[in-house]
Amino acid sequence: MQRHFFQSGTTRLSYLDSEIEAPLLVALHALWMQGTSFRALAARLFPRYRVVALDQRGHGKSERSTDYSRNAFVEDIGHLLDHLKVEQPVVLLGNSLGGTNAFQFAARYPERVSHLINEEGPAVENYEFPWMQAWKGVFKSRQDFGKLVGRFYWSLADSLVEVDGGWQLEFSVDDIQEVQRCTNGDWWSDWLATEMPALVVCGRNSRAVEASIMEQMAQRRKNTILTTLEAGHVMHEDNVAATAQAIESFLNPQIGP
Repeated sequence: MQRHFFQSGTTRLSYLDSEIEAPLLVALHALWMQGTSFRALAARLFPRYRVVALDQRGHGKSERSTDYSRNAFVEDIGHLLDHLKVEQPVVLLGNSLGGTNAFQFAARYPERVSHLINEEGPAVENYEFPWMQAWKGVFKSRQDFGKLVGRFYWSLADSLVEVDGGWQLEFSVDDIQEVQRCTNGDWWSDWLATEMPALVVCGRNSRAVEASIMEQMAQRRKNTILTTLEAGHVMHEDNVAATAQAIESFLNPQIGP
């Protein structure tokens, strides 16, 4: 996947692109992660789908911002599609934060989305992560940071950068906490606003989102199916093969599993 940049208002954003002539799937990562989390999935879907994975504002190689509102994240998706000169509706896939952004974009611009894939982006959120404050600063080694963050290390490894004196996170912890504060809320009206085909994907071993919420989302929305995979919250990394199969079966039901 090749890295590119574009301008979304006053914020410079980055994305990875598998650059193949094929139907476009735009992928949106989870909180504090980045577009690199979709590399393995993009490889699985290549060459049947072109995958563009956005580093959302404040994440990865994209710039920090003073605006982490719901509107800002939604408009970034539209600016990305404009930058790519996309004329046809696209497949929009989002994980967690990205899932919420995806279905809110679809609610505002349904004509730009052909299919919606929601990997544990809940319709209701009320989360806080005060323990992230311990992630600030410079660590002597990646191992030292790994000992501190424990089970989260795999999801943070791509965001560690080498600096004078050791290693630190590429993103601002305060920014990420502000992103979550702005994402908290009741978004049922947005989730239920559209009727394009949707796939809700749950990880059987996920500890991030209650399965009952995602089950309700699949039950209450028209043209929506639910699949549960042997995986955690970031299923497209945790179980790449099963996630790719679920996506392809959803997009091409005539082929089957």
